[in-house]
Amino acid sequence: MLTISTSPAHHWEVDFQTPDSLTLNGQPFAWDVMPLGDGRYHVLYKGKSYSAELVAADYATKTFVLKINGQRVELQAKDRFDQLLDRLGLSNANAAKVNELKAPMPGLIIDIRVQPGQAVQKGDPLLVLEAMKMENILKAPTDGTIAGIKVDLRANVTKGQVLVQFA
Repeated sequence: MLTISTSPAHHWEVDFQTPDSLTLNGQPFAWDVMPLGDGRYHVLYKGKSYSAELVAADYATKTFVLKINGQRVELQAKDRFDQLLDRLGLSNANAAKVNELKAPMPGLIIDIRVQPGQAVQKGDPLLVLEAMKMENILKAPTDGTIAGIKVDLRANVTKGQVLVQFA
């Protein structure tokens, strides 16, 4: 079971029972999805046609940016383990100890949105990493101050490479 939300007030329970069958808030969800390539899809739902595109994905924070018929939608996914950590009050325990941001995958730095000395809050965009023709917005894992940017614009980075240090 997965919880998907666009805001704290708007969330849905999604359960993938089989690869071809899912439920949305406990009800069967029948749709037809046709991949078009490069993160683009054609979706049929209740006789209506939709154009969907995956704009950005951050698998570390389970956040995704989609365009549905040209409208931008940001989603946050939580699996049963994330939900359990939330219930136990442990979801922020590891974030408080973070003092650097590392590249989650190899790619190219195409935008740097912060400067040393700048205060950031958890979730603020720090860098944009292009990987596999997709833009991934790397966000602050916790509140803090940028101590240093350890990568240049247009630099190729490897997985695990330190990109930003926090004070």
